[in-house]
Amino acid sequence: MKQKIIEISVPDWARGITWYQIMPERFRNGDPNNTPKPADQKYAWPHDHTSPLERHPWGSDWYRLQPYERRNGRDIWFNLQRRRYGGDLLGIIDQLDYLQDLGIGALYLNPVFQAPSHHKYDAVGYHHVDPAFGPDPEGDRAIIALETPHDPATWNWTSADELLLQLIEEVHQRDMYIILDGVFNHVGIASWAYQDILKNQQDSPFRDWMAVESWAHDPGPAGLAGLSEIADRIHQYYGKESPFRPGFRIRTWEGFLELPEWREDRRGIVDGPRQHIFDITRRWMDPYGNGDTFNGVDGWRLDVAFCVKHPFWKAWRKHVRSINPDAYLVAEVIDTVKKTYPYVKGDEFDAVMNYNFQFACNEFFIWNRNRIRASQFAERLNELMTAFPHPVPHVMQNLLDSHDTDRIASRIVNRDLGGGRRWWDYYQRSKADNPDYDTRKPSPGERRIQKLMVLMQFTFPGAPMVYYGDEAGMWGANDPCCRKPMVWEDMAHEDEAVLPDGSPRPQPDPVAFDAELHNYYRTLIRLRGDLPALRLGDFTVLLADDRKEMLAFRRGPEGDQVIVAINKGAESVEWDSPELPDGTEVLFCTGSDGKSALRHHGKEKKAVVSLPPMSGVILGNR
Repeated sequence: MKQKIIEISVPDWARGITWYQIMPERFRNGDPNNTPKPADQKYAWPHDHTSPLERHPWGSDWYRLQPYERRNGRDIWFNLQRRRYGGDLLGIIDQLDYLQDLGIGALYLNPVFQAPSHHKYDAVGYHHVDPAFGPDPEGDRAIIALETPHDPATWNWTSADELLLQLIEEVHQRDMYIILDGVFNHVGIASWAYQDILKNQQDSPFRDWMAVESWAHDPGPAGLAGLSEIADRIHQYYGKESPFRPGFRIRTWEGFLELPEWREDRRGIVDGPRQHIFDITRRWMDPYGNGDTFNGVDGWRLDVAFCVKHPFWKAWRKHVRSINPDAYLVAEVIDTVKKTYPYVKGDEFDAVMNYNFQFACNEFFIWNRNRIRASQFAERLNELMTAFPHPVPHVMQNLLDSHDTDRIASRIVNRDLGGGRRWWDYYQRSKADNPDYDTRKPSPGERRIQKLMVLMQFTFPGAPMVYYGDEAGMWGANDPCCRKPMVWEDMAHEDEAVLPDGSPRPQPDPVAFDAELHNYYRTLIRLRGDLPALRLGDFTVLLADDRKEMLAFRRGPEGDQVIVAINKGAESVEWDSPELPDGTEVLFCTGSDGKSALRHHGKEKKAVVSLPPMSGVILGNR
């Protein structure tokens, strides 16, 4: 199958770059004085803004309830959603040296805009950073209260906004890039627009902004009939300040009551919220309105992009590129390769979060069920290279995990679970409330599998993305357990001694920064940065041996090539490789000392690559 001959425009800086994904609330606490208060959680799941709340101890045992949590009498799953560890923007600024030393070229931040939840996907508004991420939460809220939210002429800059601009500037000064999470399909029930519609119903000037299904005074069943028991509980909890009214219904994302959607017509999101989104796009890409994009973000990751109609994204892309022609746009589209293609034809997004790469790696390296052979793995990798216009494959965000999956290390622990492409099914089965999901620390053998997968990630074409803490050895089940606070070398961390059900672990799992794994990531990332063939080169499969469970491929044009060989099997293998250019040497290896990984024999000095079980090697010429 030949690659599509059409070529489209993507930002040159994004080709082959290494990404690092950060959930701000869980990365680093830079300012101990801005921790959210209980009232700041109003209208966020699990809807308890009156029980005691303290800044949760950063290095504490994840499944152990703290004394302040026991006072509300609720279980671990309720309390995990209420926890606030105090991560903020200053914490990210303080760790830019760490990220730069790791070799990271670009940052993707989960939502930073004002919202009551820890994850911020339930926005109050898009035009301000959440006050709890900045130095003066109360002062920021006073500023926001004086504005007209839908009128950009009234917007001011809060201290949290200015801290984000400082972060952007310091990132750019390091020749790095940064993008934000655009959650444009929906907002939260604390949103100013939702609250106005809730209060004023058909008299609200924003009545056409959201997908209202029925108004409060419409005839019909009394109370909240048609909504869930959860809605009834929430309604009773808030009383007069309830975010619901009898008979009043708005379409929500996937039925989550806290996430009302903007209304769409045939052009996608309708005019009111469309203009608002265009306004905030310009605000964060050109904050001073002078056309100097050095001070603005370098692009956007678009949450649930598949939920918004294509015409909106086409118009929005033109708007974005009119502000910054080099902006990068990546969509969250978790679907088949065929269904992904319409989003990256050149008139909407530059790339998608490449879950199909993750699925293929899961199937080859991890699963005991649904396992694929080396030849099938090679076919799926080739499909990712040939199914999209050039050079889209080179800017795809190749990820092994994210805030919406179990950690790669824990997925390997649970390799008998199988699955992955049936997204919602695996999403549910990979949560820690599934008694069949093992939440223990990975063994050394399981870490070797992770290392092989990381080797694959950093030698395959595209833009590999590291989810914060994977390089430090973090593990965890799916949401919320994939969102533990970052494990830092300069912090003390308690053992994980408690199971999800509250009982003691048979053997406590030590938690600490994994310096050896961190060095593995760092070495690979920096090697990739040093070798144009790994960042930008072509991809050619040289060997896919089903019996030996071995894959070998070449990156780069002739004369500047790198060869990667991976042995996933349980036995040592040797491979008579193609003729290698003079000066070829072992640039990186795992599972051997490197000296024995490559040798030559015979009059023709034929090259032989030797690989121990569960190992890989990169061959090339510096």
